[in-house]
Amino acid sequence: MTQASISALTSASQAREGNDPIFRLNGEARARAAAGESILDATMGALMDDAGRIAVMPSVSEALARVPAGKAAGYSPISGSPPFLEAVRKDLLGNSDLLQTSVAVTTPGGSGAIYQAIKNFVEPRHHALTTDYCWGPYPVIAQHLERDVSTFPMFSPDLSFDLEAMKQGMHQHINSQGRLLLILNFPCHNPTGYSLDSSEWLSIAEAVRSAGEKAPVAVLLDLAYHRFGGESADLWIDALPTMLETTTVLLAWTASKSFCQYGARIGSLVALHRDHEERNKLANALGFTCRATWSNSNHLGQLAVTDLLVDPELSNRADADRAELVELLRTRVEAFNSAASAAGLHVPRYDGGIFV
Repeated sequence: MTQASISALTSASQAREGNDPIFRLNGEARARAAAGESILDATMGALMDDAGRIAVMPSVSEALARVPAGKAAGYSPISGSPPFLEAVRKDLLGNSDLLQTSVAVTTPGGSGAIYQAIKNFVEPRHHALTTDYCWGPYPVIAQHLERDVSTFPMFSPDLSFDLEAMKQGMHQHINSQGRLLLILNFPCHNPTGYSLDSSEWLSIAEAVRSAGEKAPVAVLLDLAYHRFGGESADLWIDALPTMLETTTVLLAWTASKSFCQYGARIGSLVALHRDHEERNKLANALGFTCRATWSNSNHLGQLAVTDLLVDPELSNRADADRAELVELLRTRVEAFNSAASAAGLHVPRYDGGIFV
């Protein structure tokens, strides 16, 4: 080996793949389609219309165009624009008492919120816990941070949520690590489309509350697709008070899905805790991670999304635009469930999301 061929990369970095498998497959699908091949591309977590074009909400395009160039060009605060963070917290929690127990930071999309949670609530060489069916980048993000992700069986034999498996996984993590970060991607679980019903949420909340009596516990609710859910889309809110009796609750929010703006990279991590001093610690820790990782998030996106959330006329139009997309997805879900039933497929209930 010559001196010029000796890599200065760390041993771990020398073995990295340069592209995510999902994006690599998407690139292959696009290239083959451009060459004239008939391709059904289901690689990306982006909503497409029936012609295969990415779905765009006109109200969102208008909101982005409205932002003055001088404002968009400036830095946002490290932790995020205060009006944006207030709007996101209210979008998730309304004007309930829970609002006063929360702090938030802006992140580059939902993946930034996941990064924040794993960095700040999982010790190095420890594992977070989630379902065996899960979004592939969870362990990728964790491993890059010198953490990892363990899983428990998501479904019981009757294809309902396996509460006992979750409890067992929580118990094992607390016994081996002395702490726990539990990641739950509901409603509209990726990739199954499953949403928890009211009784499942309440049972999970009680299990989390009990675990929090034994060790430091944080629960991350990855709400990426919650605006595309059905009647069960907001049931998670009822579980929060019980969880908050003993734990920290984290909410991952993203404009990528809620406003079909995947390229804007606008998200937020909202952290809830009953104690004021602990909330200050949470805000400081999350803000420090912002500065140490990506510094400032996209200011244009924050300004536009703030308008979409707080301007009554624009918000109503965005809701109407999204309702059309939800209806499109509803017809697809009905078609999938009907075809699965006719084919005798034994599948969990599919409630929502953009996975069909």
